[in-house]
Amino acid sequence: MDWRVFAQQMATMARDLLAQDSVDETLERITGSATELVEGCDAAGVLILHGKRVESLAPTDRLVVDSDQLQERLQEGPCFDAARTRLRERVFRIADFAAEHQRWPSYAPPARELGLGSMMGFLLFTEDEDLGALNLYSRRPGAFTEASETAGWLLASHAAVAFSSARTHAQMEQAVATRHVIGEAMGILVGSHHLTQDQAFDVLRRYSQENNVKLREVARQVCEKGSLS
Repeated sequence: MDWRVFAQQMATMARDLLAQDSVDETLERITGSATELVEGCDAAGVLILHGKRVESLAPTDRLVVDSDQLQERLQEGPCFDAARTRLRERVFRIADFAAEHQRWPSYAPPARELGLGSMMGFLLFTEDEDLGALNLYSRRPGAFTEASETAGWLLASHAAVAFSSARTHAQMEQAVATRHVIGEAMGILVGSHHLTQDQAFDVLRRYSQENNVKLREVARQVCEKGSLS
């Protein structure tokens, strides 16, 4: 691998990641970059764990989703481990699915039947949080070299920062939008029922609690219908 060229490609990718407009677009750029920049990588995806449930994000191939679902069903596999580990191992790797694998004995044989030859899983993390795992797949055994592993780790490091930043930005945008909707709903209640701002907010909050509906959904209902009925 020409590391000078790779460094230039990584610099371009880092700028592109920050220029994306949404979390989904950021993740799609990450997984697309993996297939372009990591030698031997045929497909890529990001795996997120919600308890024991797996979510596949930005898969570049159906193979990614099938592998993630298999790991969820078995509760076993390198990418599953990468997403839930607290040991900060930088990479989990299966060099050849045809060989025996004591670490993932239930996962390896059916994964080979899916068409997997080799794979790597990288933990995505920042100093503040664990985000999931970046998963790289090849249909060929032994496709990933030491250079591939280094490239994947560097990509995962950039990806974690970009993913965290994009998600934080999206959460902030959602918070601003929620405050705007709640403020508009309060204005409607103030005008139609001659309430104070505090009283209008209490009406929304009480309705939310009594009906087990999120406050922003209650506010949206008021904005759309003009009332809570």
